Amino acid sequence: MKILFAATVLFFLSALSPVYAKKDKVPGKVVDYLPASTKTFIGSPSIVILPNGDYVASHDFFGPSSTEHQQALTAVFRSSDRGRSWEKLTEINGQFWSNLFVHQNVLYIMGTWKHHGNLILRKSLDGGNSWSEPTDSLHGLLRAGEYHTAPMPMVIFQGRLCRAIENASSTTTAWGKRYSAMIISAPLHADLLVASNWITSNFLTYDANYLDGNFGGWIEGNAVVTPDGKLIDFLRVETKEAGRDLAAIVNISEDLKTASFDSLTGFLDFAGGARKFSIRYDESSKLYWAITNRITPEFASLPAGQVRNTLVLQSSPDLRNWTIHKVLLHHPDVLKHGFQYVDWQFEGKNIIFLCRTAFDDTFGGADNFHNANYLTFHRIKNFRKYASN
Repeated sequence: MKILFAATVLFFLSALSPVYAKKDKVPGKVVDYLPASTKTFIGSPSIVILPNGDYVASHDFFGPSSTEHQQALTAVFRSSDRGRSWEKLTEINGQFWSNLFVHQNVLYIMGTWKHHGNLILRKSLDGGNSWSEPTDSLHGLLRAGEYHTAPMPMVIFQGRLCRAIENASSTTTAWGKRYSAMIISAPLHADLLVASNWITSNFLTYDANYLDGNFGGWIEGNAVVTPDGKLIDFLRVETKEAGRDLAAIVNISEDLKTASFDSLTGFLDFAGGARKFSIRYDESSKLYWAITNRITPEFASLPAGQVRNTLVLQSSPDLRNWTIHKVLLHHPDVLKHGFQYVDWQFEGKNIIFLCRTAFDDTFGGADNFHNANYLTFHRIKNFRKYASN
C-alpha cells in the first residue's frame, strides 16, 4: 500500500508540475511573430481542422499602430503537415475577434469587422485562400451595430447552429459594463450568410449589484449543451476581488429566444474564469474540457485578469465541478509573459491548440503579458489519460 501511494503521489506531482519555458526558447511551433516595437500585437487565435486534415489558423492585429478601430485585419495560415510548418495564405481586411469553423464541409469565419463593429460572417470555398465579402444582409452582414466576441465555439442544439456573442451597445463605453450576454443561432441547413436565417435571444445587461457590488462584467461566452440537454452561455467574469476566478452560467430557453440569469446560483468558481477560455464536450470521455489560466499562490494578490503565465488543462463531468489535470505551459514572470486566448480542437486522441503568446525575443520581449508578440501552435498527446489517472 505504501508503494502504491507513493507512486500515485509521484504521478500526480508529475502531471501538475510546471512545464517551464526555456529562456529565449519560445514554447511550441511559431506560426507568426511581431516585435513589440511595431506597436501592433497578435490577438484572437483560432484554429480548425479541414475535412482533408489540413489545419487552418487565424489571428487578428490589435494595438495603437493597428487598424482595429477603423477596419480590422485578420491573417490566415494553413498547415498541411499537422502543424510542423505553416504558410500564410492571406489577410482579411475587415475581420476582428473571429472564430474559424467548418459546417457541412465549408469553411467559415465569424466575428466583427472592427473593434465593436457589425457582426459578420464570411465563407471560403478554397481552404482559406479567399473569402466572401459581407456586403449586405444576404451576404454575411448578420447584424449591424456594436458587438463584442472572441474566437468562441459553435455548438449544435435543437437542429440549429449556435454561438454566444455580446451586445456592446450601451449608454456607457466602459469596459465590462457595456457588454450584454446573448445567443445567436441558425438552422443547420440554412444559408448561413443570410441574416434573416439567424435569430438572436434577448440580451442580459450589466448589473452593478451582482456579487455584492464586485461584478465587473461578463464577456466571451461559450455556447454549451449541458448534461441534461439544455443550452447555456458559460461566460468569462470580471470581478473586483483580487485573485478570484469566476465564471457565469446564463440559461437559454429551448426555443433559443430567451436568456435568463439567477445571480444567486449562476456564478461559480472556475480556474481561468477571468480570462478567455473555450469549452468543448468529448463524447469518448463524457467530459467537458477547457484550457485555461491558473493563478498560482504567489500571484493571488493580483487582479485575476492580469495573471496569464500558467496554462492548464482541466475537465468536468457537469460544468460545475472542474479538475485541473496538467500544467501545459508556465513562466515564473507574470509581467511580460502570457499564454492566453487559447483556441483548440479535438483530433482523435490528441488536442491541438493555438496560443496568443507573450514571450522573450531578441528585442526585449513582449510589450507586456497582454500584448502578445507570438502566435504559437501546440499539441497535447493522449489527453484523456490525464482524466483516467
